[in-house]
Amino acid sequence: MGDAGLVVVALAMAVGLVGIVVPVLPGTVLIGLSALVWAVAEGGAAWAWFAGVAVLLAAGQVCMYLLPGRRMSRAGIGKRTLLLGAVLGVVGFFVVPVLGLPLGFVLGVFLGELAAAADVPDRARRAWRSTVVALRNVGLSVALEGCAALLATGVWVAGALSLR
Repeated sequence: MGDAGLVVVALAMAVGLVGIVVPVLPGTVLIGLSALVWAVAEGGAAWAWFAGVAVLLAAGQVCMYLLPGRRMSRAGIGKRTLLLGAVLGVVGFFVVPVLGLPLGFVLGVFLGELAAAADVPDRARRAWRSTVVALRNVGLSVALEGCAALLATGVWVAGALSLR
């Protein structure tokens, strides 16, 4: 792969990194596909570097769902509430591009917790506390995915430099 090809792969990975923070682009997928294109074009030892990228991205995906989910269930946020948050997040994504996903998720968690605590006094305060916990864990999820993506991109950079 020539220098122009490396620049295109690097730009695609940079867009993927932005896509992790801005939920319009599938950031992890874009980084993985960029590394795959590079490995196919380079061949040989590039496949070992690609395997490192793929393992890091996969580990990031597992961690970004398991750790925050476990923390939210420990905080007493039910699966039904999280499902409502996810559904309203998807709806919000299409209604209000980019910002609709987190806004819909927050609204869904709040409404789900509000409904779950129907017989509890001061239920709005309890629902808001659960929503704040969910928001913190969404931030943790983005941070975990971002760290994995940055590490994977670093592995690709090391591989590209070593094969030059």
